Amino acid sequence: MHSAAEFAITGMGLRRIRESDNRDADDMQNVEYKSELRDVHLARTILKAISAGWVATFKQTDTYYRVPDARLKRRETEGHPTEWVFYQRATRARPKLSTFTIYPEAMARERFGSTPLPVWCIVRKTRELYLSREGVRIHIDTVDGLGVFIEFEALICPERNLARCHEAIDTLRRALAPAMGEPIACGYADLAAAEIADETRDTA
Repeated sequence: MHSAAEFAITGMGLRRIRESDNRDADDMQNVEYKSELRDVHLARTILKAISAGWVATFKQTDTYYRVPDARLKRRETEGHPTEWVFYQRATRARPKLSTFTIYPEAMARERFGSTPLPVWCIVRKTRELYLSREGVRIHIDTVDGLGVFIEFEALICPERNLARCHEAIDTLRRALAPAMGEPIACGYADLAAAEIADETRDTA
């Protein structure tokens, strides 16, 4: 299990600090929760009141690829190196466990090969990143064509086990409830793919 001190916050997400790019990537785990965000200004006010600090705002483009039994995305963030994220998580509205591995570009080519993978969909968004006092990542995401959402990610580490991750997310859900909408069971890629399917049916 990783120490929170082993991780750096970057535009892409949580990236393990490696002595070199030749170091093997390894699995990490988050507890995650996502919902619609109905009042962005109220959410920012609440975050300030609970001492959640703003870290950065950046644009991201996530390209999702079709792979069996998991998800794979190539994340491009302005001003930061490209990263690949391979992950597995349940589809449910409640807070859920996500197991993921982050690869730098060179390591991703070694892991997934140089042959182009079939693209599933592309999601573009602007992300506002905040950190709670407990170290939980809070994302306010404005996603092209989909709307505005809020997401919580609590990394499982020696200082914060699975139960404490759930407690930290539950605390944030209660605090931000006045600004939040319906919970989202799936990811942005699923929502984007559904929108594309609807548009295709409408024009058929």
